[in-house]
Amino acid sequence: METRRVVVVSGGMGTPSSSRMLADQLAEAARRELHEAGIQADTTIIELRNLAVDIANNMVTGFAPPALADALQTVADADALIVVSPVFSGSYSGLFKSFFDVLDNTALDGMPVLIAATGGSIRHSLMLDHAMRPLFSYLRARVVSTGVFAGPEDWGAGSTGAPALDQRTSRAARELAGMLAGTTTARRPRGPETSLPFEELLAQVQGR
Repeated sequence: METRRVVVVSGGMGTPSSSRMLADQLAEAARRELHEAGIQADTTIIELRNLAVDIANNMVTGFAPPALADALQTVADADALIVVSPVFSGSYSGLFKSFFDVLDNTALDGMPVLIAATGGSIRHSLMLDHAMRPLFSYLRARVVSTGVFAGPEDWGAGSTGAPALDQRTSRAARELAGMLAGTTTARRPRGPETSLPFEELLAQVQGR
């Protein structure tokens, strides 16, 4: 059975986090759908809350500390990506956006991406199509048709979510598996990201 690398990025802030709960559910659904397609999923989950300080430092210095550099490389080497963000002010969180701002802007070229979000109202589900989908389209990723939103009512049936949420996660995971099954070879791992020399970074800043 061939193997595909699936990376799940959770932008949840709290512990426990509804974004992490949704991320776990999507990861399990992806594993199940990929297995049915004859593909084994090698799944890695990245929690951005653990990288918040490193991301902020990278934004102002241009250098990624080791933990962040490893996370960025893991995303770049993935065959598929599942991303989950809480909704803040009608969009994804600043931490979520900052992580993808420091990622090389060619890292997601052609990569299948499943987008998902959590929020306090069903109205927040509009963020998937108005904010998150355009972000990953700009990064030239292949975004699956079904986005998954989970609100407070979706967790009423327990930790695995309500039946309607189960149906949405299964449909989105099936679409992601279909994209991966249509790819005959895994994406080739990218070389480690390297930072520019300090003098060159300084010259870029002074030139702005």
